[in-house]
Amino acid sequence: MKKQKMFTKIAAFFAAVVMVVTSPCMAALAEELPYDTYNYDYRKNIVLTPAAYVPNGRTTGLSAGTTDFKEPQDLCVAPDGLVYVADTGNNRIVVLDESLNKVVRVIDSFKRDGADDTFNAPYGVCVSEKNELYVADSNNKRIVVLTPEGEFVKIVDNPQSEILEEGFDFVPLKVTVDYADRVYVIAKNAFEGILVFESSGDFTGYFGTIEVKITMWEKFWRRLASKEERSKQQLYIPTEFTGIDIDSDGFVYASNIDADGVQGVRRLNPRGEDVIQKGENENLGGDIVTGTYGTYSGASEFTDVVYRGHGIYSLLDRKRGRIFTYDKEGNLLYIFGGLGSQEGTFNTPVAIESIGDRIIVLDAYYGAILKFGETRYGSLINDAVALRYDGDETQAIDKWQEVLKLNEDNELANTGIGKAYLTAGDNKEAMKYLKLGMNRKYYSIAWKRYRNEVLTDSLGAVMSTVIVLIVVLVVYNKFFKEKLKKKRALKRANGKGGLA
Repeated sequence: MKKQKMFTKIAAFFAAVVMVVTSPCMAALAEELPYDTYNYDYRKNIVLTPAAYVPNGRTTGLSAGTTDFKEPQDLCVAPDGLVYVADTGNNRIVVLDESLNKVVRVIDSFKRDGADDTFNAPYGVCVSEKNELYVADSNNKRIVVLTPEGEFVKIVDNPQSEILEEGFDFVPLKVTVDYADRVYVIAKNAFEGILVFESSGDFTGYFGTIEVKITMWEKFWRRLASKEERSKQQLYIPTEFTGIDIDSDGFVYASNIDADGVQGVRRLNPRGEDVIQKGENENLGGDIVTGTYGTYSGASEFTDVVYRGHGIYSLLDRKRGRIFTYDKEGNLLYIFGGLGSQEGTFNTPVAIESIGDRIIVLDAYYGAILKFGETRYGSLINDAVALRYDGDETQAIDKWQEVLKLNEDNELANTGIGKAYLTAGDNKEAMKYLKLGMNRKYYSIAWKRYRNEVLTDSLGAVMSTVIVLIVVLVVYNKFFKEKLKKKRALKRANGKGGLA
């Protein structure tokens, strides 16, 4: 039985490897392994894991009670739980209930200064904490702000500033709003960063520009190249952002496409500085192991991001249709999804959101919202990470132990338990689990603390031994050594007398 189980794991592991490296076969393999997926260990090797999320249905316009969606590009979950869909091809915003099974309202026009106004390719949508609806009305080159019922509030458009290039064409694609009603906009061809507007609609500048690093070798060749050759070389311009979300503390999560597959997301503080943590693998780029040939080869391409609370966020990869979830420390928690035509896979994934313990993904090609529910495995990981984030290490240990029962090779669970023991001061037990978790950084910390602990505990016995030795030495020198000297002197004296 054990041998059979071992061979099953080995076979599943190689299936996971093939699924990543030989990308054209991914859809077929996903059908073979619908409830298994893969992850990466700290050595960047592929490991098979139980599924953290499984598909549980989809919603189209017809299934929710309206005409079908046409190339929808974005969705947003409002504070009251309603789901807003930017139905781009139909020039409307569709509002669904929390179950996604019923249309609450359709907003395809609004009154502005007494006249009817309409959308033209609404590409992005967001609902603020004040429950105001923000629509990136792309072809009309503006952000439209409405009440949830569709009543006009204001327009944000035509940014003016000396820092903007002459003739800058404002085409908003994605939008989000913070607690102070500052508006963050991802615009087409805005390579300098995210555009920021005050609540009044005034443009204040760019935010979170991605710096482009040029190697010394590239600089050298550009100096030698002629003007014509330089014009044909790659333009070293910053990367555009693709998706945006914001947490309750005002930190902006922004996804981008990274050709190197190293960092596809940033966590920007109020000053626009990236303060994200990258974890043990120093990688926030999705798939670490990828193929070099075929349609699905190359680095992951993140098209959207959703912050889910407790430091957890998920990224949507349009290259292979995968959803990657990380914790605040940059550890990869789990992966699920894929490209294909079977349940739980996508064709053209464009946006991701979360509703409670569910994750929803918008597919532009199918014009559908795909729903995923968490498994026990996924629920335990989410709960353990949340408990650690909130500082409740003791309960986190119990959750991680349950995770290990479902997947004994989960390095993150072993590391989580090790960190909890480390915080509790049980350094010896922490070393045990951190070694299983292959976490060198925290194992070193635990080892140093345990060494100091042993030395401290042994210090009393060592000092007592030293004191006893000193006393023995003093007594020996004072009594026995002096007596021995006298005895030897007497012997020498007796010896000389006998000779005389």
